[in-house]
Amino acid sequence: MSMKIKTRQVDGITIMDCSGRITLGEGSVQLRDAVRDLLGKGSKQILLNLGDVTYIDSSGIGELVSAFTTVRNQGGDLKLLNLTKKVHDLLQITKLYTVFDVKDDEASAVASFARA
Repeated sequence: MSMKIKTRQVDGITIMDCSGRITLGEGSVQLRDAVRDLLGKGSKQILLNLGDVTYIDSSGIGELVSAFTTVRNQGGDLKLLNLTKKVHDLLQITKLYTVFDVKDDEASAVASFARA
């Protein structure tokens, strides 16, 4: 199952609804291209909704870190939303849970950008 990304706007925040697998090859490339495309269009506040992501491999983790760094270097902010238990555990094990701003519900996630 390949990854799918739907993009929508809420209060000036770009929400990327991701579903499927973020893995070496197609999934991670898709994520990278989508984030770069958004930055190119001037969207600097990005919320990655990972609620429907079933699996992330090491390449996918690397891509999340890369996307985070790229957005930060452009003066923006990237946050994660709706982590599944698998993805949450993976971020805990890799100690990346402390790097990313992780939110559990969309309303508080969108509101958190205004305070950033």
